[in-house]
Amino acid sequence: MNRDVIISCAVTGAADAWDRHPDLPVTPAQIAQAVISAAKAGAAVAHIHVRDPETGKGSRDVELFRQVVERVRDSDTDVIINLTAGMGGAWFPGEEDPAYPGPGTDMIGPEERLAHVEALRPEICSLDCGTMNFGHNEIYISTPQYLWDMAGMIQSWGVKPELEVFDLGQIWFARQMIEGGLIDSPPLFQLCMGIPWGAPPDTESMLAMRNALPAEANWAGFAIARMEMPMVAQAVLLGGNVRVGLEDNLYLSKGVLASNAQLVELAVGIIESLGSRVVGPAQAREQLGLKA
Repeated sequence: MNRDVIISCAVTGAADAWDRHPDLPVTPAQIAQAVISAAKAGAAVAHIHVRDPETGKGSRDVELFRQVVERVRDSDTDVIINLTAGMGGAWFPGEEDPAYPGPGTDMIGPEERLAHVEALRPEICSLDCGTMNFGHNEIYISTPQYLWDMAGMIQSWGVKPELEVFDLGQIWFARQMIEGGLIDSPPLFQLCMGIPWGAPPDTESMLAMRNALPAEANWAGFAIARMEMPMVAQAVLLGGNVRVGLEDNLYLSKGVLASNAQLVELAVGIIESLGSRVVGPAQAREQLGLKA
């Protein structure tokens, strides 16, 4: 069991959810304010995507990331910034010829996927550790060579990669990068549960994935939708940290829309009811081995 728990808040994500939640953060100002509010509620880490302010759709525009990061850094709120590096791997097979990309495809190489990380140097950035079927007709593509190259670039910039793993095979591959010297110790893993079609959001899956991690790893776990809070409790009981936020779940309860701060507060209550405590960013930096 983890007695000193780090909460991460994933404040907006990239999914087409803005039409289901009128207060989902979209503009840089809204996203930055969501980060600040989540931090004040107890989140030590903020996982940040950006969105096109005109359409609400997920974006990888470096300038949008810059605006969010600068607003957060200029505030008086201490929080560890974790920028997504997961954009640019979406592939939809073409309807007429599946060898060519169809509408919605956004496929780019390692350097472009990390352009905002190189420019802004956050303390953490995510690294999705494999290719997987996603939803109904989408493939998320991160090839072994892409990941090997991206890990090397991230390491050279002094940024801690959060190794996002969606199944046991991705943990296997992440361990190969660790053994290859591309991930500085201690490694940081995020166990991603319930995303179609990765690991299901249940105790057996989280336990199996935890047991496959290197002994020295720091890790957190989360699940999407209605399993978000049950997996908060499960992660703590299994010795991990937790993640919540509107990227993963829009609701406090059935039909009741949430804010990021409210989801953090709910997680704080669960953690403290288990007899653990929530740690702030200073202790989180120490626990995660972040560079000063």
